[in-house]
Amino acid sequence: MQQLLIGGLIILTVILNTGAQTLLKMGSGQNLLNFYLFGGICLYGISTIFYILVLGKFNLSVAYPLVIGLTIVATTIASSIILREKIVTSQWIGVGLLISGIWAITLNKSV
Repeated sequence: MQQLLIGGLIILTVILNTGAQTLLKMGSGQNLLNFYLFGGICLYGISTIFYILVLGKFNLSVAYPLVIGLTIVATTIASSIILREKIVTSQWIGVGLLISGIWAITLNKSV
């Protein structure tokens, strides 16, 4: 049960970080007081709270690459789907390498 809770915290942190990145991109180039920037900043704040809970359960050397790596993967996918950005083959190869690296880092850790 605890493994499921920790996994959920990690996924929630990644989703919030990805949402924050996407909103910040959508709000960039506009005036400094817009809904997207405010929403992105709020999501970052909330994700920080969940990330602190994750840090309480994992070594930093595992938690940081896991959360940041998964956030990069999710943000690449979100930018392709939501923002309609073109992702070139070399970027997809990089995403695959990131997933391989995340797998290697967490290989003997219970999540």
